[in-house]
Amino acid sequence: MRRAAATLALALAVTAGAAPVTVTFWHSMEGVRDLVQRFADEFNRSQNQYRVVPTSVGNYRQAQEKLQGALKAGNAPVLFQAELTYFPQLVAEGRLVNLDQYEAKLDADLRRDFYPAVWNYGDYGGKRYGLPWNVSTPVLFYNIGAFKKAGVNAPRTWTEFEVTARKLSSGRRAFVFGADAWTFEQLVAARGGSVVRGDQPNFTSAEVVAALESLVRLTQAGAAQPRTLSDGTRAAVDFVRGQHVIAAASIANWTDFDRLGFLFRPGAAPMPCEKVCAVPFGGAQLVVLQGASAPEQAGAFAFWRYLMDGDTLKRWVERTAYMTPRRSVQAQLQTYYAQNPYRKAVFAQLDDAVPRPRLPEYAQWQRYLEDAILKATSGKATARAALEEAQRRAGGS
Repeated sequence: MRRAAATLALALAVTAGAAPVTVTFWHSMEGVRDLVQRFADEFNRSQNQYRVVPTSVGNYRQAQEKLQGALKAGNAPVLFQAELTYFPQLVAEGRLVNLDQYEAKLDADLRRDFYPAVWNYGDYGGKRYGLPWNVSTPVLFYNIGAFKKAGVNAPRTWTEFEVTARKLSSGRRAFVFGADAWTFEQLVAARGGSVVRGDQPNFTSAEVVAALESLVRLTQAGAAQPRTLSDGTRAAVDFVRGQHVIAAASIANWTDFDRLGFLFRPGAAPMPCEKVCAVPFGGAQLVVLQGASAPEQAGAFAFWRYLMDGDTLKRWVERTAYMTPRRSVQAQLQTYYAQNPYRKAVFAQLDDAVPRPRLPEYAQWQRYLEDAILKATSGKATARAALEEAQRRAGGS
């Protein structure tokens, strides 16, 4: 009995003195890295089993490049923030840990609390590989003063949008938009279509062609100004300076517009509907890389669970303008919504959320689609011809 007691005491002493398991975490939240660090510090103080070490590794595309190098070198992090269109590629390459055993331990009420489209995105082929964190949707930001002067309201449909943009374009191009696949997917989804069909590109479908033709009409009429993704900062500055009065951007850009809005504070509206109301959500999944030990996996999952705590999510939303992936947290955000009359309706877009394409190839296909948007809106090809070329480049029939 004494020997057993001594053995148990020794085991407890060793456990108590063991160093916590280090969980390295690479993310792309450079603008709020202090907040991510604060969350990690809070989590680390809340228990003694794990120590999360976050590192900002650039924007999504820079992070992907860095991860690819780390995977080849064998020094990948435990936890990684994978942009939604990169996530399926990582799954297909066999880079991610199956998290089913950890998901099974979640309370059923918690799983049901997530917006279905957001929660289901991390389930790939019937297995859990991704966990939601930062969730966004595209939003229409607009110059309130210009709208009042013209006597117009935020358009509710894309048909109304064309009329509104033309009315606001006297002496300027009212609408500035990035030629990015994500925003364009919303134009297509609102028309009841999709840029993919099954496991094939669907760039020449009627809804995709109609969506691009609408952008071409606006551009040719002098009512819209396309910008490349690399021109995003320029587009934002031009918008806050009043050169443009409507901008389609991520909801997470709200804080940027507020910071740059020395001339005006923008209004915001949900993305227009057409046949249906549908908004592809953006953001990223938190994933655990193969090679992580069982304790590292458990620590990564425990940290994600801390990020999903109601108070943590409330602070996350209020600082970043990202959306909460959990419905119940909406009740904690009522004061935040009341501080700006445009917030509540825009954040409610998650009720109309649809997933972005979950195909490994789409990470590359979307670049062909973006090339087509720029080519057509710059007058170098018709919408149909540009999309047919993109379809061929993507290997579709």
